[in-house]
Amino acid sequence: MMLRSFRLLVMATLTLCAISVPLVTSLLGQVTSVEVKSSDVVVYGGTSGGIAAAIQSARLGKTVVLIEPSNHLGGLTTGGLGATDIGNKAAIGGLSREFYQRVGKWYADPKNWVHESASKYNERRKSSGENEMWTFEPHVAMKVYKDWLAEYPTIQVVMNERLDLKNGVKKNPTTRAIESISMESGKVYTGKVFIDATYEGDLMAKAGVPYHVGREGESVYGETLNGIRVEKSTHHQFTHKVDPYVIPGKPESGLIPLIQAGGPGEEGAGDHRVQAYNYRMCTTDVAENRRAWPKPEGYDEKTYELVLRNCEAGDHRKSWNPVWMPNRKTDTNNNFAVSTDYIGANYEYPDADYAKRQAIIDDHKRYQQGLMWTLANHPRVPQEIRDHFQKLGLAKDEFVETDNWPPQLYVREARRMISDYVMTQHNCQRKVTAEDSVGMGAYNMDSHNCQRYVTKEGYVRNEGDIQVGVPPYPISYKSIRPAKEHVTNLLVPVCLSASHISYGSIRMEPVFMVLGQSAATAASFAIDGKTSVQDVDYAKLREKLLEDKQVLEWQGARGGAAGIVPSSLPGVVVDDALARTKGEWTASGSISGFVGSGYQTDGNEQKGEKSALFELKIPKTGSYDIRMSWTPNANRASNVPVVVEAGTLRTETSVNQRNAAGKDGFHTLGRMTLNAGQTLNVVISNDKTDGHVIIDAVQALPAQD
Repeated sequence: MMLRSFRLLVMATLTLCAISVPLVTSLLGQVTSVEVKSSDVVVYGGTSGGIAAAIQSARLGKTVVLIEPSNHLGGLTTGGLGATDIGNKAAIGGLSREFYQRVGKWYADPKNWVHESASKYNERRKSSGENEMWTFEPHVAMKVYKDWLAEYPTIQVVMNERLDLKNGVKKNPTTRAIESISMESGKVYTGKVFIDATYEGDLMAKAGVPYHVGREGESVYGETLNGIRVEKSTHHQFTHKVDPYVIPGKPESGLIPLIQAGGPGEEGAGDHRVQAYNYRMCTTDVAENRRAWPKPEGYDEKTYELVLRNCEAGDHRKSWNPVWMPNRKTDTNNNFAVSTDYIGANYEYPDADYAKRQAIIDDHKRYQQGLMWTLANHPRVPQEIRDHFQKLGLAKDEFVETDNWPPQLYVREARRMISDYVMTQHNCQRKVTAEDSVGMGAYNMDSHNCQRYVTKEGYVRNEGDIQVGVPPYPISYKSIRPAKEHVTNLLVPVCLSASHISYGSIRMEPVFMVLGQSAATAASFAIDGKTSVQDVDYAKLREKLLEDKQVLEWQGARGGAAGIVPSSLPGVVVDDALARTKGEWTASGSISGFVGSGYQTDGNEQKGEKSALFELKIPKTGSYDIRMSWTPNANRASNVPVVVEAGTLRTETSVNQRNAAGKDGFHTLGRMTLNAGQTLNVVISNDKTDGHVIIDAVQALPAQD
């Protein structure tokens, strides 16, 4: 007991130092040595979010240990995802924004352009020439991160140390605080606050925090996009009839690989399935820097029978999505029916042990390498497709340590914490707004396919790919920390508390950096105030986040286009972000002249099933011109039905959105005399319309004549 008390005392008082503490085993009587390291903040996971958390902790005067379980630092940001997914750059601030500015500084130096000039790249990408870069080569992101971390001597980076998944977390049963975490190597790390920044959420799970894996049913949070979605899975889908059986036309012969047995399940039901993973490859068309696609060891062409049959059925689409990076390199992602997403091969990954995870990782690598080799070389692949895939190959000067293959599997989703506040579809669509924002989400609700099955008609179909646009929305502080009853000194900025469909929007690398910084700021407040992370004063936290240039509320424009700030307009204005919508509308901002952060479109789909209700509270009795805005285009509907109601007053009209609304972007629907406190309702629908219907903003403007 005396020895144990001494060890705990030493562990609690060390600051970024190590000591070997002798421990006596009770059964064998052997003496071993355990290395104990202590710091103010322990960050487990050297992802983009973990790096931001470590840097912010150091900036706030705290000592930090940043532990990365693998030999790769930076997660997906340095692992091939160089075409930054965000949806709206204006929603990103703080350290995350600074990262892209540091990348921009690197590319501002002409000597860093080797295979093309900056002007050629900007011309090809139609870049705006900003002093920041949101597309970059993997090795540049790695250099930026390593140089950045080196600026802070109070950050200790530890590589290749994995949490002991059996007995790796020690908690105080009274305070519910984590006291220490133990690695497989036997090393022990103590801290005042812990941050789990891994993609898998191992520390969070082993600390006893409840979590979810897979898709919740639609009834759990009242969502319309969660769960099994056969009807809505129209993206990355088969366009031709492909026979799934080993002997075509004979179900008794069994299924070819990459297809599951059984039907997809009940529409809207929850399941265990996880959206597909893949590798974001870095390729190039520069001959001297390009290597041919390797044929992986253990290659079996039977694995790719579905690919070959899909080609033979007539689908000659180039089944990948290479996005150009500087120096004629790409970030290459999944695309179309059969591509780099290894659908159905990752269900066990989130809760698996390290050995099983490694087997899944190896299987993904073998599948994707074999897929690329097949598309570039197999004689059953049409020549035009083979030629296309031979023009690009792995870049020889990227991922040199891993034979030019990305070292990081794209774990799009694993565990998701369940806390006091769960981010849902309602947050993404701004039907519910978090009042304790620690950052903004802005990307589509984006789920990749979760399963591939055989239809009743006997053909192959994918299920689970949902793409629905969103306006920028705040992310709750309560969603990045556990409930107090579970752990009092843990923050989880990556595997945060979110439903499957909302996590599909949140799970972007720049957002992870934003949330990592916010988590570190909250950790510092908890340490300085000697309180739990749940009891951090949000008002003070918010003040500090804003001081550090975090974006907590939406006031900017989508994608850098000039949106009209609603509050700058006269009268009463309600933007589309505040409208009550029926059906799934898709956020956009491709045509300028809109109000707020963008507008929404019905996608010219599901006619009669979509509508938007704008509710305007009238402040003063008087005569008002009722007006609506839209951005015109030839693909718009010419017959958009609009209903205006206030008490017993009601008018119905139709507007032509192919034409410009007016000099100021607004079209007058009519004039009404309204009373103070009265609610004016304007309903726009897509019933029987002949093109894309746009909802942007509605205005009640006091009449001037």
